[in-house]
Amino acid sequence: MRILVIHKYMVGQFRVLIQWLGESPRNRVVCLGQVAGPEAAGLEGDRVRFIFYSPQAEEFGREGFGARFQQDLARAGEIVVQMQGLRRSGFVPDVILAHSGWGEPLFCKEMFPEVPLIGYFEHFYHPDGRGSDFFPEYPLSLEARCLLRSYNAGQLLNLVDCDAGVSPTAWQRSGFPRELQGKIQQIHEGVDLDWFKPARDVAVDLGNGITLGADAEVITYVSRSLEPFRGFPQFLQAVARLQRRRPRLQVLVAGNDEVTYSPPLPNGLSYREQLCRELDLDLSRIHFLGWLRGDAYRRLLQVSSAHVYLTPPFVLSWSMVEAMAAGCVVVASATAPVQEVIRDGENGLLFDFFAPEQLADAVEAVLDHPRRRRDLGLRARQQVARHYDVKQSIACYRRLLEGLTGLVTGL
Repeated sequence: MRILVIHKYMVGQFRVLIQWLGESPRNRVVCLGQVAGPEAAGLEGDRVRFIFYSPQAEEFGREGFGARFQQDLARAGEIVVQMQGLRRSGFVPDVILAHSGWGEPLFCKEMFPEVPLIGYFEHFYHPDGRGSDFFPEYPLSLEARCLLRSYNAGQLLNLVDCDAGVSPTAWQRSGFPRELQGKIQQIHEGVDLDWFKPARDVAVDLGNGITLGADAEVITYVSRSLEPFRGFPQFLQAVARLQRRRPRLQVLVAGNDEVTYSPPLPNGLSYREQLCRELDLDLSRIHFLGWLRGDAYRRLLQVSSAHVYLTPPFVLSWSMVEAMAAGCVVVASATAPVQEVIRDGENGLLFDFFAPEQLADAVEAVLDHPRRRRDLGLRARQQVARHYDVKQSIACYRRLLEGLTGLVTGL
């Protein structure tokens, strides 16, 4: 089977699928994107090829409600150029799998009208609810509300054109128009339970004379960006409370200083820098590790006594489900789609996003009761094994690919 995979930030949600497809001699995979993310490392080989494009999207107007769609069109136009080159080289896909969020698949059906198109539908923007109006300090103006509506233009066209769609959680799927939800099935990208697993003999060497092992009292926090959108201020406010109560507590934070979804601070400081100035924190017991990958990231989860995750109603982060797979007790905000995965008191603990005192109390409830911590961690991993095992995800994709093409994936 010849598979064309399209994702602006290659490989994104498709890493495991690309890896598995590339293991079969039956398959040839071409991955087309604008930027190579860290997940792409090590995937390219005899049966997996990467092509990167550089559209002139930024030359389009930055102002007005049409700017986002103009950028989508620019990327879609470059995808057509790349597909023409693939056709000239003899590569005609049997199926196309494309993330819908940046307009890239808009013209796929013009280039390959008979080729089945699978769209990945991650998030549909709503001015009311679903995260956009979650923060009272950032009220949406009429202009911002209209702009959010305009963000959906490319996705709607992709949803109409595609032969099938995929969304990772039921809540994310439910955000798309009811009239078209029937085209979308729920397939989470999955977690490798053989990689993310509990390990009592693991230690984290911080390189400053401190090594944290299984007997340490450690809370962990992971986010691509340390910003308000993912509850970083509430997390550090809870840490300040916990440090006063627990002299042995160590805090491990993985993430970068830049912002992804939140507005930058006008003074030029990062949110980490600003919060460390404002709060009464013992910084000798808080370790900011930057962005971790691979074994370093896994060890952070494995040494965790309690893992904290906050999000408004938005896209569910991989890190939360990976932490559960590693046997962590996840203390998380009571928001969607977190509540789709974690049931309070059964396989994790939930709290009010805007109540750092609740977060601190919930973390202490974990730290003070080792037996309950083991039970919650075990049930968290069981939840992932039942619903988010990568083997199940691959099986779902296999049925989808083979059903649309009539070909064998070899998976």
